[in-house]
Amino acid sequence: MAATFRRAMDLLYLLCVIVGCAALVLISAIIPWAVFTRYALNSAASWPEPLAVLLTIVLTFIGSAAAYRLNLHMNVGYFGSQAPPRLRKLLELLVQLLMALIATFMIVWGERLVEVTWHNTIAEFPFLSVGVTYLPIPIGGACLLLFIIERVWLGAPPDPLASHGDGSHGQAASFE
Repeated sequence: MAATFRRAMDLLYLLCVIVGCAALVLISAIIPWAVFTRYALNSAASWPEPLAVLLTIVLTFIGSAAAYRLNLHMNVGYFGSQAPPRLRKLLELLVQLLMALIATFMIVWGERLVEVTWHNTIAEFPFLSVGVTYLPIPIGGACLLLFIIERVWLGAPPDPLASHGDGSHGQAASFE
């Protein structure tokens, strides 16, 4: 069962990375188009900026869950790394429990935000529900919670970049 769960988390991680990268690529294409239409054509398009904001929401919540899985997020691990090994393990568990609390907050309140705004529309995209634009919050929270469960239950996932260099990628947050 543990191996199946780890493989499922590998697939979820890959999906999060693909979605986050696609959002980043689209943002990188949309912003220059907005600049071009505003300054070269002297007729600013109304849709690039709100679409870039929506894609930034996707990138932030889905991409950050993927970054958290491999400890690629910004953090401060100095004091934890100075603690005795037994205390380090307790601190790591405390961090995971606090992150699980944050993920649960994202799921619960994100779902409520989606529900409350579901019937509203965006002026630039009248076919798009505001609730849909907030879906990355509870989805990102759910992905994050699953990655936390994986870390607590099975330990940190293997670093996919370790075989392509010195192996130091993604290990900045580890207290080990």
